[in-house]
Amino acid sequence: MVDAEAQMSAPGEWKTPPFDPRFPNQNQTRNCYQNFLDYHRCLKAMNRRGKNTQPCEYYYRVYHSLCPISWVRERSGGDWVERVVGSDPG
Repeated sequence: MVDAEAQMSAPGEWKTPPFDPRFPNQNQTRNCYQNFLDYHRCLKAMNRRGKNTQPCEYYYRVYHSLCPISWVRERSGGDWVERVVGSDPG
Protein backbone atom coordinates (compact mmCIF):
# COMPACT_ATOMS: atom_id res chain seq x y z
CA MET A 1 0.00 0.00 0.00
CA VAL A 2 0.99 3.60 -0.44
CA ASP A 3 2.08 5.55 2.63
CA ALA A 4 -0.95 7.09 4.38
CA GLU A 5 0.91 10.34 5.05
CA ALA A 6 1.53 10.80 1.33
CA GLN A 7 -2.19 10.44 0.69
CA MET A 8 -3.05 13.12 3.23
CA SER A 9 -0.59 15.75 1.98
CA ALA A 10 -1.82 19.20 0.98
CA PRO A 11 -3.08 19.57 -2.63
CA GLY A 12 -0.04 21.47 -3.95
CA GLU A 13 2.57 19.84 -1.74
CA TRP A 14 4.06 17.18 -4.07
CA LYS A 15 4.95 17.39 -7.74
CA THR A 16 5.17 13.67 -8.55
CA PRO A 17 3.26 10.72 -7.10
CA PRO A 18 4.92 8.78 -4.29
CA PHE A 19 6.46 5.37 -4.95
CA ASP A 20 3.92 2.57 -5.30
CA PRO A 21 5.45 -0.88 -4.64
CA ARG A 22 2.84 -2.52 -6.89
CA PHE A 23 4.54 -0.85 -9.88
CA PRO A 24 8.34 -0.95 -9.34
CA ASN A 25 9.33 -0.72 -13.03
CA GLN A 26 10.04 2.38 -15.09
CA ASN A 27 7.02 1.92 -17.35
CA GLN A 28 4.15 3.51 -15.43
CA THR A 29 1.35 2.72 -17.89
CA ARG A 30 -0.27 0.15 -15.59
CA ASN A 31 0.12 2.49 -12.63
CA CYS A 32 -1.65 5.23 -14.59
CA TYR A 33 -4.47 2.89 -15.59
CA GLN A 34 -4.89 1.39 -12.11
CA ASN A 35 -5.14 4.82 -10.48
CA PHE A 36 -7.65 5.86 -13.14
CA LEU A 37 -9.78 2.82 -12.27
CA ASP A 38 -9.32 3.34 -8.53
CA TYR A 39 -10.46 6.96 -8.83
CA HIS A 40 -13.68 6.11 -10.64
CA ARG A 41 -14.42 3.12 -8.43
CA CYS A 42 -13.88 5.29 -5.37
CA LEU A 43 -16.26 7.95 -6.75
CA LYS A 44 -18.95 5.35 -7.40
CA ALA A 45 -18.58 3.76 -3.98
CA MET A 46 -18.61 7.08 -2.10
CA ASN A 47 -21.55 8.47 -4.08
CA ARG A 48 -23.53 5.27 -3.55
CA ARG A 49 -22.97 5.53 0.20
CA GLY A 50 -23.72 9.25 0.22
CA LYS A 51 -20.28 10.13 1.59
CA ASN A 52 -17.80 12.86 0.73
CA THR A 53 -15.66 12.04 -2.31
CA GLN A 54 -12.62 13.97 -1.06
CA PRO A 55 -10.60 10.77 -0.30
CA CYS A 56 -10.83 9.92 -4.02
CA GLU A 57 -8.85 13.07 -4.82
CA TYR A 58 -5.58 11.20 -4.18
CA TYR A 59 -6.22 8.81 -7.10
CA TYR A 60 -7.26 11.72 -9.31
CA ARG A 61 -4.02 13.55 -8.61
CA VAL A 62 -1.91 10.45 -9.22
CA TYR A 63 -3.49 9.50 -12.52
CA HIS A 64 -3.36 13.09 -13.73
CA SER A 65 0.35 13.17 -12.87
CA LEU A 66 1.25 9.82 -14.45
CA CYS A 67 -0.97 9.62 -17.52
CA PRO A 68 -0.23 11.50 -20.75
CA ILE A 69 -2.50 14.53 -21.24
CA SER A 70 -4.04 13.02 -24.38
CA TRP A 71 -5.17 9.96 -22.39
CA VAL A 72 -6.66 12.11 -19.64
CA ARG A 73 -8.66 14.15 -22.15
CA GLU A 74 -9.78 11.08 -24.09
CA ARG A 75 -10.85 9.19 -20.96
CA SER A 76 -12.75 12.03 -19.35
CA GLY A 77 -15.94 11.13 -21.22
CA GLY A 78 -18.60 9.35 -19.18
CA ASP A 79 -19.25 6.63 -21.78
CA TRP A 80 -15.61 5.54 -21.78
CA VAL A 81 -15.52 5.40 -18.00
CA GLU A 82 -18.69 3.29 -17.85
CA ARG A 83 -17.30 0.79 -20.36
CA VAL A 84 -14.02 0.40 -18.48
CA VAL A 85 -15.14 0.64 -14.86
CA GLY A 86 -18.56 -0.92 -15.38
CA SER A 87 -21.53 -0.67 -13.09
CA ASP A 88 -19.96 -2.59 -10.21
CA PRO A 89 -17.21 -0.62 -8.43
CA GLY A 90 -15.77 -3.70 -6.74
